[in-house]
Amino acid sequence: MTEYIVKIQHIERITHDVKRFRVEKPAGYTYTPGQATGVAINSAEIRKKRRSFTFTGLNEDPYLEFTIKIYPGHNGLTMELDRLVPGDELVIGNPWGAITYKGKGVFIAGGAGITPFLAIFRDLHRRNEIPGNKLIFANKTRADIILGDELSGMLGEAFISILSREKVEGYGFGHISEEILREQIDDFNTNFYLCGPPSMMESMTEILSRVGVDRKAVTMDM
Repeated sequence: MTEYIVKIQHIERITHDVKRFRVEKPAGYTYTPGQATGVAINSAEIRKKRRSFTFTGLNEDPYLEFTIKIYPGHNGLTMELDRLVPGDELVIGNPWGAITYKGKGVFIAGGAGITPFLAIFRDLHRRNEIPGNKLIFANKTRADIILGDELSGMLGEAFISILSREKVEGYGFGHISEEILREQIDDFNTNFYLCGPPSMMESMTEILSRVGVDRKAVTMDM
């Protein structure tokens, strides 16, 4: 596997537990919106800790961007990433991933599962091809929503936000259910894109099967 050592250029806090990392882009490095790569910290002590993170910027950007949820209590890679500063180095691999845009449809995301869709929506927005797509985004509270203002700006009324632990006017409440999908989707004969926690993915695939969605129309990482 090819490895690239890249220096962190910029770090920005997006929510209380999410940070945006912008790093050097190796010469000739390209990816498709929705893809990810393996990431490690360039340190002998922790280089073996590697996780996959999705690119959230545009392929045309002069840098690579990752939007990463930090799990401080897990004693894993994200806790180490949280300690980094600009100038520190990461090790990345080649792009990979099953989530790519296959045409207009409904995107269903939970929490940090929004990350592959950020790059897709940014690319569609750049090409003025957002209309006809819809996003249903599930989070615990408003404070957990990653880049909600940007998503709302790109999608307008096609951005549906669902909160499971906070009742707020203008937001749905609860978990994404068959009832919510039937309320929000006029035609199930379309593409579906899924990304979220395993329990949510299992629930969504079962619901989509019940409402008659062809499995071949569902794009998700397995």
